[in-house]
Amino acid sequence: MSSLGKKYIMALSGLVLVGFACGHMVGNLQMFLHPDWINEYAYKLQHLPYGLLWIVRLVMLTCVVAHIVTAVLLVIENYKARPEKYVAKANLQGSFASRTMKYSGIILLAFIVFHIMHFTVQNVHPEFLELETELTGTETLHHVYDKLLPLGKTKVHDVYSMVAYGFSTHYWYGIVPVFYIISMALLCFHLMHGISSMFQSLGLRNAVWRTRLDRIALVVAILVFVGFASLPLAGLLGYFEPITPLPVTH
Repeated sequence: MSSLGKKYIMALSGLVLVGFACGHMVGNLQMFLHPDWINEYAYKLQHLPYGLLWIVRLVMLTCVVAHIVTAVLLVIENYKARPEKYVAKANLQGSFASRTMKYSGIILLAFIVFHIMHFTVQNVHPEFLELETELTGTETLHHVYDKLLPLGKTKVHDVYSMVAYGFSTHYWYGIVPVFYIISMALLCFHLMHGISSMFQSLGLRNAVWRTRLDRIALVVAILVFVGFASLPLAGLLGYFEPITPLPVTH
């Protein structure tokens, strides 16, 4: 595959991942609303029709693998093509975000694996699987509760309490939320360089739009950092109060 082809794959997979990150962030911010909001949101995702959830997961996995593989291939290709002195000079001239892309990428990969084990598979804390609550049907909330009531399915997995426990100092002295915040800071740096480079790879960045795209990338990166980091920070500060107690055995 040509270098141009690799850059296209890198850019398009990155575009999908950025879109997913923004959507995921907006969904997570429902933690700051009534617990029914995040619990209903999680229930709806888990019960999407036609296997859409697994289709989304497959697409995301494909994009992550494609992004990582092409990144590694491009790094190797650039290393072989450039003389040592040129590489050293380029490193001095590059931004901090661009110079740390490969390192932030590795740490973010480790974060993604942990995040899936922590809140999706829940094998880091198996007791989270037992958390269950009943939707209360708040007056200001138009949700699936009304549709479930006739079927007697008002109880759902208590995602609100799971996140509250997961981001509290209840486990590992608060190391987990700190790790999340650091990882989101690295994601911010990754996006600052990656979003702008993505448009360059697609041939959509010129001299006029370079500064504008850099600013857009900066704004998006900061918003994503603030949105994601606000949850572990709030959990660390004890803002979230679990509504379901943990099983007695734990």
